[in-house]
Amino acid sequence: MRFQTGKLAMASVFALMAGIGAAQAQDDITVAMQLEPPHLDPTSAAAQAIDSVVYINIFEGLTRFMDDGSIVPALAKSWDISEDGLTYTFMLNDGVTFHDGTTLDAEDVKFSLDRARAEDSTNAQKALFAAISEVTVVDPMTVKLTLSEPNGNMLFNLAWGDAVIVAPESIENIKTNPVGTGPYKFSNWVQGDRIELMANDGYWGDAPAIKSATFKFISDPTAAFAAIMAEDVDVYPNFPAPENLPQLEADPRFKVLRGSSEGETILSTNNKMPPLDNVKVREAIAHAIDRQAIIDGAMFGLGTPIGTHFAPHHPDYVDLTAISAYDPELSKKLLAEAGYPDGFTTTLKLPPPSYARRGGEIIAAQLRAVGIQTEISNLEWAQWLEQVFRGKDYGLTIVSHTEPFDIGIYARPDYYFQYDNPAFQDLMAELNKTTDPAMRSEMLAKAQTIISEDYVNGYLFQLAWPSVVRTEIDGVWQNAPTAAIPVAEMSWAD
Repeated sequence: MRFQTGKLAMASVFALMAGIGAAQAQDDITVAMQLEPPHLDPTSAAAQAIDSVVYINIFEGLTRFMDDGSIVPALAKSWDISEDGLTYTFMLNDGVTFHDGTTLDAEDVKFSLDRARAEDSTNAQKALFAAISEVTVVDPMTVKLTLSEPNGNMLFNLAWGDAVIVAPESIENIKTNPVGTGPYKFSNWVQGDRIELMANDGYWGDAPAIKSATFKFISDPTAAFAAIMAEDVDVYPNFPAPENLPQLEADPRFKVLRGSSEGETILSTNNKMPPLDNVKVREAIAHAIDRQAIIDGAMFGLGTPIGTHFAPHHPDYVDLTAISAYDPELSKKLLAEAGYPDGFTTTLKLPPPSYARRGGEIIAAQLRAVGIQTEISNLEWAQWLEQVFRGKDYGLTIVSHTEPFDIGIYARPDYYFQYDNPAFQDLMAELNKTTDPAMRSEMLAKAQTIISEDYVNGYLFQLAWPSVVRTEIDGVWQNAPTAAIPVAEMSWAD
């Protein structure tokens, strides 16, 4: 190659430098995820991967979660709560439009909430709306919720991804072409590879610095590490290869955010399937499990042991790990007392996340040591949702429940682990009516103890949330108070 000289060469150099500067001012980002969503409607499925793509990005609710777990206004700019706690009146933000150009109004809020709580609703968290007896349009920008009984969690419930506001005009194709009010529009979905979003130029809030975002699906931990090292992805929340974190922390190209999540990782148990319907059998399973060995072997030390379905960082958490302490000899004794001196065989159906696949092998070996044999099935996420979550066709499974403050699911007998305890249900109903902080703390301690002593599930660990991020990127959530990857809060450093 020959070098140019003179004025022409200088002009070329300046043009090249200008081009380099423009290239460095990036406004696109690639975010990696381990799981691909089964579809993109957060109001009709329990898959965390759906919310990870669409929550706060495409869809918004009346309220929303912040990175510290607090609840703030979103589509509702303000609200009034009646003295008896039975009426919530929400005032909507002006000038909000959906991505298809239609205007957000109170009719859309009524449609969304009525759809979520309808008798034939497929909303995975339908119980969030159980206290709502009527949704009334006061005027185009005001909507009123009338409750059948006080519910101190209502603003919290309305912040979930299951409570986002949708429009009747676009509901038919919501699973494949989601239309919301958020800072990003759905652009493209290459099945098995990626989902692409582009900035919503008509967004009612602050314009995002990132103009296009690609969510790339990389399920294999080895491939995830390779993609990071090759700089094929810019952000990987909940990085699935914790064994590689020390190497990445030493690399100046990356920063590692070590956060926590709301994810109670449990050995979920089908409480209606014999012999798991016997509390002594469930207790035997609990005492056969060495939590720390699972944390060390599957998570390379990342994770906090739990003894009930409650986040350790919550101020009302009670450490009940001693109730189900590792004691294989006690486990064998309990099995004999339950009528299974030689153990039994059950299924262990594992979804794709590495905590489940890696942890499943360890747990299978621990159960085998006390005589319990497991038939392991590795399922894709859609299969797991169909067989386990909806079909309840399983004995044991491992999954992380990432919804915030979700101990209330144990008051739902039709929930997939099929725990039916009227006393617990009454306690949760009373908790929902209670606003006094001291009384609520007392009730929550009792609730945690009940499910721990009933050995409803095997309580393993609180899922850590390690994220690998390009050094130049700011605004990535360190913790995961809900399933969300808010791209509008991210930016490349100048």
